[in-house]
Amino acid sequence: MVKAFLKQPALVVHGRVQAEWALRAAAGRPLLLLSAPGAALNAGPGWFKTMIDQATDLFPDAPFTVGLDCADAPGAALAALRAGFKLIIFETSHPAAASVVGAAREIGAEVLSERPKALDMATLDPRRRNDQARLAALFATLPPQDQPT
Repeated sequence: MVKAFLKQPALVVHGRVQAEWALRAAAGRPLLLLSAPGAALNAGPGWFKTMIDQATDLFPDAPFTVGLDCADAPGAALAALRAGFKLIIFETSHPAAASVVGAAREIGAEVLSERPKALDMATLDPRRRNDQARLAALFATLPPQDQPT
């Protein structure tokens, strides 16, 4: 069974401004926001969570899923789960994978062994019309998600 979030357009965000641009471009459509590869090892889960929280404060009803890439570091993966991430990317061939997957299962989180295909926001510039159009096209075929009344 393919998880619903894997059917959503995916964007790699490296900072708050990129996350805000992604959420604005999605305009109420489902979205998968991903960290850079191995981001949990560089800045840690707290930084990424804070950055996403700040960006989503402007779009409180935005339907999105966020995933943190923990590479092959079980400590980073467990820290991400403790920080509240419900989706992590972790190399499941690692000897500690069973522990990470078990911890994720206990809190209802998902572990992906491979990164979903995603458009990297670092390759886009919001000042360029072509990049604005490219991002808009990613969401053009998706209807906005119904908002609760």
